[in-house]
Amino acid sequence: MSDLSDSIQGALVLRSVDAPGVVRLTLNRPQSFNTLSEAMLDAQQAALNESAADPAARVVVIAAEGKAFCAGHDLRDMRAKLSLDYYYELFARCTKVMLAIQAMPKPVIARVQGIATAAGCQLVSMCDLAVAAASARFAVSGINVGLLCATPGVGLSRNLSRKQAMEMLLTGEFIDAETARERGLVNSVAPDDKLDEALAASIVAKLQVAVSMCKQLFYKQAEMGIADAYQLAGQTMACNMMDTAALEGMQAFIEKRPPDWK
Repeated sequence: MSDLSDSIQGALVLRSVDAPGVVRLTLNRPQSFNTLSEAMLDAQQAALNESAADPAARVVVIAAEGKAFCAGHDLRDMRAKLSLDYYYELFARCTKVMLAIQAMPKPVIARVQGIATAAGCQLVSMCDLAVAAASARFAVSGINVGLLCATPGVGLSRNLSRKQAMEMLLTGEFIDAETARERGLVNSVAPDDKLDEALAASIVAKLQVAVSMCKQLFYKQAEMGIADAYQLAGQTMACNMMDTAALEGMQAFIEKRPPDWK
């Protein structure tokens, strides 16, 4: 792994290259379980913006230092700043980060170890894909201290079934990594010492323009009625067919050879 830059926003997020085309953004506030302070949110936003604009970045992996992936918002900070305007601004800032992940033209993979709770679980749910260590645990636990995990519920309800999401929101109870996989919150589970980015390598090998179009279409059509979704999908596929790299891929398949996408 080679550093692209030592840090962003005072080392709260470290940016590095895992492999050609794979950029890792590592949450680096382990002493507080990588909680989402205002500075951490700003650091994430800056790192995401940089990665979105980087032509060499094909896949972005969000990882974390320490024993936890992310324990959500910093409750000490929130309790010390008792102001409705402050809370509006804080959650708007967090929402901006979550939407930046979805809007990015490159797939984003969460690499989860330890706990991912509240807004940390939200972060996992908003990534396009997720891999979890066998020891990882997930919860939206605000209800345990009288707080509704409202914004985490948005991402959670778009990954799990309604009843599964509601159960997590109302009980605040943890689920383990295998349960998270069964319910659709993560794609795969691996031993703690063998958690790698094979998923990232597989995506990097694909045609970048097709990967980008796939991500953009996936989220747009999911919010549409079925007729409109099919219309958009058909238009997207027709445009994809006109791309010279896609034509090369089809010709290579016909000729039973690897495509030349250089």
